[in-house]
Amino acid sequence: MATKKKTEAAPASSTTGSSGGAAQMQRPPAEVMHREELELLREDDVKTGAPVPPGWALSMHAVRRFILGDDGLGVSAKFVGNPSLVDRAMVTLATTRGLMLVGEPGTAKSLLSELLAAAISGTSTLTIQGGASLTEDKIKYSWNYALLVAEGPSLRALVPAPLYRGMQLGRVVRFEEITRCPIEVQDALLSMLSDRVLAVPELGDDEQAMLYARDGFNVIATANTRDKGVNEMSAALKRRFNFETVFPIGDFATELALVRKETDRLLAKSGVPVRPADDLLHVLVTTFRELRAGETSEGQGMEKLTSVLSTAEAVSVAHAVGVRGYFLRGDSGSAKDIVEHLAGTAAKDNKEDLKRLRAYLEQRVSKRKGAHWQALYEARHGLPG
Repeated sequence: MATKKKTEAAPASSTTGSSGGAAQMQRPPAEVMHREELELLREDDVKTGAPVPPGWALSMHAVRRFILGDDGLGVSAKFVGNPSLVDRAMVTLATTRGLMLVGEPGTAKSLLSELLAAAISGTSTLTIQGGASLTEDKIKYSWNYALLVAEGPSLRALVPAPLYRGMQLGRVVRFEEITRCPIEVQDALLSMLSDRVLAVPELGDDEQAMLYARDGFNVIATANTRDKGVNEMSAALKRRFNFETVFPIGDFATELALVRKETDRLLAKSGVPVRPADDLLHVLVTTFRELRAGETSEGQGMEKLTSVLSTAEAVSVAHAVGVRGYFLRGDSGSAKDIVEHLAGTAAKDNKEDLKRLRAYLEQRVSKRKGAHWQALYEARHGLPG
């Protein structure tokens, strides 16, 4: 979530192309965005002589500071969560067990996965995106069929996928949304996680037919709890991971600060010089928290929405409000914009949530004092249906 420079250990930096390339990317990888900070931490490791696990680019102390921040060194905090979670995640990745991050959608599992990979390996781009269409060759390796026909099976004809590259180079591989994959595809990881070896039987008895993982290789998988049971992991695969749960942000002030910070960053990237008013963001975050919890800040019970109302969704709505206000009207966004974009969020998973949102605006928001709360109440007519 900050801005970066170039490192030897980060192959992904080649994607910048030219000196201005990173600024033109819609979403640079962590090792590009925070390159200067990674270099500072690497230099500090050399200076202090901090022990570095085999195959890692940084010490555990440096990885921790990269993720959670270090004001003294000028390193920004990039993940809001329990520091002990980060510590446990690092320790797991320094062992021969994979790391499984589970939690509600929008709790920054993917962000934490990316930050860990960038700090440990210098690259976060060895990523497998889970889904129903994922096949084993997209995880391990495939073939250049022109060379395969011309020369037969050879390393020259082999096209490495992220898992092959991670084992070959000693890098962390990220497996996003693993439970969205068919079970037989998930289980393709078993031998790599157990024996740290990948067999390529097409290469015959040649020693090249066995790829042994180098120091630094490991796997970080993520799965959201809303998908539990979609493709339940086998017991054998579960035993090869340490599970860590990433919880939503519990503190209102912390969540509001994060939404404000991320909204500023995204609006600047979108060419918007102003952000929604602080009072409007306060209303937005309060609304999200109450609809998510099924309880008002005063402790009154209410019907909560079934749709995902994560911090990430709040940032997305705040970003859209700022873009809409600036480019369509020349202002910083309004309560009406919140209602219209919140309606899309609420209707995404369950149309009944629109009724719940309307009831919240009419029964709870109508009684609140303050210009932005009243504007939010008046904007209820913008809800569809």
